[in-house]
Amino acid sequence: MSGFVEKPEPVQVPGLVHLHTGKVRDLYRNEAGDLVMVASDRISAYDWVLPTEIPDKGRVLTQLSLWWFDQLADLVPNHVLSTEVPAGAPADWAGRTMICKNLEMVPVECVARGYLTGSGLAEYRESRTVCGLALPEGLVDGSALPAPIFTPATKAEVGEHDENVSYEEVARKVGAEVAALLRQTTLAVYGRARDVARDRGIVLADTKFEFGFEGDRLIIADEVLTPDSSRFWPADVWEPGHAQPSYDKQFVRDWLTSDASGWDRHGEQPPPALPQEIVDATRAKYVEAYERLTGLTWS
Repeated sequence: MSGFVEKPEPVQVPGLVHLHTGKVRDLYRNEAGDLVMVASDRISAYDWVLPTEIPDKGRVLTQLSLWWFDQLADLVPNHVLSTEVPAGAPADWAGRTMICKNLEMVPVECVARGYLTGSGLAEYRESRTVCGLALPEGLVDGSALPAPIFTPATKAEVGEHDENVSYEEVARKVGAEVAALLRQTTLAVYGRARDVARDRGIVLADTKFEFGFEGDRLIIADEVLTPDSSRFWPADVWEPGHAQPSYDKQFVRDWLTSDASGWDRHGEQPPPALPQEIVDATRAKYVEAYERLTGLTWS
């Protein structure tokens, strides 16, 4: 059992049709047929969307994505048309709203990995492969891979796990030409972002992208290179052989699995509300990631 602890009622805005409430984002369509994407302050862990929000999280994700879209513009176009808040929308939509092209989305999560951790590490320990790609012996949690790899996944519903699939499965699903374009673009974007992050003292361990088509043009969509879609590690303490500290919701995960929470992640009860100190520490991590990557001061 998983999903939303308390699924929010969508905000009704004149001229907008509510399409979907995701783990973090609410999606609408405007009268022009464009998508209106609003990033909330919701946070998820262990396939649950928690009852406690992290202040500013949605704004951080949106502003960081917009910054990265600019850094990547010469590699791949993005879906953003405007960041204007629609007339009649709540004031708190400011800074967390993107008006986007309505693309024909590719039904694949495009994951790039430069380091071994997470589900990739679990598969490697069983078979010395990740998504069917053979890797050398002797790698451990946090090891740098010989070269970045494309490890796609199927996109899951809220409350379900994304499932790693082989490149061949992607080629069967979307065709060999599109699969090759996805792999090439994913690895090019990862390479650029890895170098940018490295210059700022951050290891980009892995990340996931979503793409869509406008005619025959591939366009990057959704969010990019945020602490929700990526694993960012502080480079000065990176040390293979154990889990790395990260710029994400690790404080939330650690508290939920501690005795202090009293929650059994394998049971049927939803997780409890987060204490204020966990909320504050998590917000600080998101802000720190934004400031270190962009060189800008969060306000």
